[in-house]
Amino acid sequence: MERRPLGKTGLELAVLSFGASPLGEEFGRIDLKESTRAVHVALDLGFNFIDTSPFYGRGMSEVLLGLILREIPRHRYLLGTKLGRYDVAHFDFRAPRVRESVDVSLHRLGVDYLDIVLCHDIEFVDMAQIVEETLPALRQLQQQGKVRFVGISGYPMHIFRYVLERTDLDVVLSYNHYTLQNTMLGDLVPYLKSRGVGILNAAPFSARLLTNLPLPPWHKATPEVRATCRQAAELCRQRGVDIAQLALQFTLSNSDLSTCVVGIAREEEVRKLAEWADLPLDRELLQAVQQVLRPIHNWFYLEGRPENNDPRP
Repeated sequence: MERRPLGKTGLELAVLSFGASPLGEEFGRIDLKESTRAVHVALDLGFNFIDTSPFYGRGMSEVLLGLILREIPRHRYLLGTKLGRYDVAHFDFRAPRVRESVDVSLHRLGVDYLDIVLCHDIEFVDMAQIVEETLPALRQLQQQGKVRFVGISGYPMHIFRYVLERTDLDVVLSYNHYTLQNTMLGDLVPYLKSRGVGILNAAPFSARLLTNLPLPPWHKATPEVRATCRQAAELCRQRGVDIAQLALQFTLSNSDLSTCVVGIAREEEVRKLAEWADLPLDRELLQAVQQVLRPIHNWFYLEGRPENNDPRP
């Protein structure tokens, strides 16, 4: 599988990364044996980065992943987790909690160090705290060897400029913002590259919006957005292509994005993603689908504090 450099970290990530949020049953019940097989197959097929968080399943994802990783030599994978978000409305980015969270994650995952640690969904808090307290605490852990690289994650694009205008970051993770429907992350790429920041892109399917699967009940897409995406999916079906395939291939076609993190819990999903990644992108179909989606291009929803969100066009 193709690998790309991650900013100035010196790491090289496979273009597909294993998102372990489903291990926390964020999208429904899982089978542990099947999930274990999925992780092993992913590594065998060339995936080399695994992303998780204590928020996923309120610790379940890290615990189950730790059990699975016991069987796998540490040199075979790069591992990232997050801190600061521990429940739907529970956020704690204080320095003591930073140190505690990293130690708890190390214990759950059964490893001596973490390759990447991200401040999780910082748009929900006063971002000055992230700059003045949270990231300095993480840098101390980096000096101690517990963490190799640090960064932030979240939904609005505004958060990345805010933090980078005040301090340095090794890496950022953005989700739902480089898809067939929303390419706002692409507009930010030149700025991120100028700062030497590694870019992790996640959620190429926009939480199932760009698939043929039913949306989760918490999805914030408006009726217009849902209807337009169904129209695009139907166009793909008429051409004999799953819209999810096109969505993934479109995301992977941007070589400035080091990797694409996709939530996975089954071997079948792993193999399908790897197969899609190797297929050529149908440019004609892509243009047709983008034309259908044009009325909702770069539509986004609000997440977190109002002052941390992006301005409406």
